[in-house]
Amino acid sequence: MTGTGLRPAPAPTGPPPAPATGSGDVLPPPAGTLRRILAHPRFMHHHRLVAAVLTGNAVLLAYGWTAGWWRDPAALGDAALANVALAVLVRQQYLVNLFFWLATRASTRWPLRIRATLGKVYHFGGLHVGAALAGTGWYLAQLGALTVGDGPGGAGALVTGYAAAGLLLAVVGTALPPVRSRRHDLFERTHRLGGWAALALLWAQAGFLAGGLPALAVSPQGVVLAVLTASIALPWLRLRRVPVVVHRPSSHVALVHFDHGVTPFPGSSTAVSRSPLWEWHSFANVPTPGRSGFRLTVSRAGDWTGRFIDDAPDRVWVKGISTAGVANIETLFRRVVYVATGSGIGPVLPHLLAGLVPARLVWAARRHRETFGDDLVDEILAHQPDALLWDTARDGKPDMLRLAWQVYREFDAEAVICISNRTLTWQVVRGMEERGVPAYGAIWDS
Repeated sequence: MTGTGLRPAPAPTGPPPAPATGSGDVLPPPAGTLRRILAHPRFMHHHRLVAAVLTGNAVLLAYGWTAGWWRDPAALGDAALANVALAVLVRQQYLVNLFFWLATRASTRWPLRIRATLGKVYHFGGLHVGAALAGTGWYLAQLGALTVGDGPGGAGALVTGYAAAGLLLAVVGTALPPVRSRRHDLFERTHRLGGWAALALLWAQAGFLAGGLPALAVSPQGVVLAVLTASIALPWLRLRRVPVVVHRPSSHVALVHFDHGVTPFPGSSTAVSRSPLWEWHSFANVPTPGRSGFRLTVSRAGDWTGRFIDDAPDRVWVKGISTAGVANIETLFRRVVYVATGSGIGPVLPHLLAGLVPARLVWAARRHRETFGDDLVDEILAHQPDALLWDTARDGKPDMLRLAWQVYREFDAEAVICISNRTLTWQVVRGMEERGVPAYGAIWDS
């Protein structure tokens, strides 16, 4: 690179990209006011989907108000159950993979604007959030109608209803971003254990309202509850405790090797645990073409990962199926740039190894070889000889947005995919989108 004031990585960690030419040397200003507004995280597609679900429910509420639903617990309950069903099913692993599969059927000959929008498929969690909020609201309305009216179910419906309402409010409350970010373990356990208890109470209340379980079993409400129960139980039916081999190239990173008869697809993730009822953590799968099994890259980022690295287990719990992640949208584009920092290389590596799409890597980390090991760095360079590896210990903290822009221009890419921490991911994704470049990165919605 020339004329940028940015220094490429030292030669031992890989050659720098070819010299930039033309306007690619200079980071241009944002394209316009509207583009800057739409690129702001508050207006990302996740929030747009939340707003769409809530708007649809507001329209339904307006109709229901004129139709007298506020006096009809059955109608209010149906609206609540429909939203709860959407909130649960949209997170089901098979459906998540289906969403990604459908979105990535588009041909690279389609207009870039359409493909760029399809790439936002991983924002589907907005449907979950909007439906959960709306479902809780409808459920509280139903409970109010049962309380003030002379509805069916008697005291049993009220007792189970108030208990379920308390649990639903706890689940929603701990999912609020300020609580979730500071007390993630509480959020996760409340979601899991509170969600299970709420489902059991919804079954009980529905039985009281239907006049007994036999009547409920043949009702539409019973069918929906059965589907939700099966959806929630399915990942746990695949719970297994499997052997692992942990290699620690440094005190910061553990490379975890699995080979228990499962070889996941590139770009998927696996949830692992040492205490399956209490805590789960998802990591990107790194399968190697032509080999069975896969690897996970665990970086020291908190108490759990720190304990995992310092006291490596020989077995861990896994459940569910491998689930598609953000980087799977790469096949929508002819050429992509991957921007990663630190252990963000984990989710990127399987795509580099698979080589489904021409790609260029920008990876900033502290002493790549000392931290991640010679084998991993050599493996990356074997597939990405033109990768830009920026050593933050030697060259300082880089301007990742400018690096991403320069490599995007040099490589003539169509999109940028960033795997990093929250602040840097949003900086790169927002900065690129403000300049009209399709850009993607995690949104921390779970």
